[in-house]
Amino acid sequence: MQNIYSECTLCHRRCRVDRSVKVGFCSMPDRIYLSRAALHHWEEPPISGTRGSGTIFFSGSSLGCVFCQNREISCGRIGKEVSVMRLAEIMLELQNQGAHNINFVTPTHYAPSVREAILLAKDMGLSVPTVYNTGSYDTVEALRALDGVIDIYLPDLKYYLPKTAEELSGAPDYPTVARLAIAEMVRQTGAPVLDGEGIMKRGTIVRLLLLPGRVAEAKLSLKYLYETYGDNIYVSLMSQYTPMPGMKSPLDRAVTRSEYRDLLEYAERLGVKNGFTQQHGTASESFIPPFDLTGV
Repeated sequence: MQNIYSECTLCHRRCRVDRSVKVGFCSMPDRIYLSRAALHHWEEPPISGTRGSGTIFFSGSSLGCVFCQNREISCGRIGKEVSVMRLAEIMLELQNQGAHNINFVTPTHYAPSVREAILLAKDMGLSVPTVYNTGSYDTVEALRALDGVIDIYLPDLKYYLPKTAEELSGAPDYPTVARLAIAEMVRQTGAPVLDGEGIMKRGTIVRLLLLPGRVAEAKLSLKYLYETYGDNIYVSLMSQYTPMPGMKSPLDRAVTRSEYRDLLEYAERLGVKNGFTQQHGTASESFIPPFDLTGV
């Protein structure tokens, strides 16, 4: 997979640039840049557990959503270059700190290096599950190369409508691309597997971040997921949208209690059983970790 960097098609931007020479849409070269590696306690319960998820935040992004909460790193402004060996060492350090898993956040544009580092880390003693935490703009061929290497997929389903995807991420093909990507993830993991303490060992959790003023679209996404996968996946219904400076209405406000309640009541009517919800008030920048190169 490393040769993909020379004509990069890891995401559906398919820039086909040689990232050893110049950057594509993700703003990152072929070398790994990280902004943070630490235990994180605000993922879904079977991911965070009691000891935390060993999250590794990559710099850059293949989507560039206008409302991105991690804008500091998604634009590639913050990050430290590390080798594949160092990435493997970080995994082991997080495992030694008690992490339930190793959680790669926004790894799409570094998928070949992630795969290489995981295999290296396993040879060095990595035994906890690996989590691929992605915006779902991955190509199916890139995901297939991770088959047998990733244990848990944690994808977003950001948009149902091409018009919304174009408006907020400049990616009108996102709904189709994301559905194909999620299908491949579920094919690889199968139905969720949890241990006796409720910690996920294998499976897929799809995240639906409710955006203000977009309840109807979130319902369409939820309906699609439940009709397609039933209880073979978990669905995470998220209310934590945090408005960043400069957002235009309605993205300049948090999700209201009534909007989120409307979505939860719809999930109940559908019959969704494998789901996670959030308490109102999680829309806070305090839930955004400091990207200060901790653990890198």
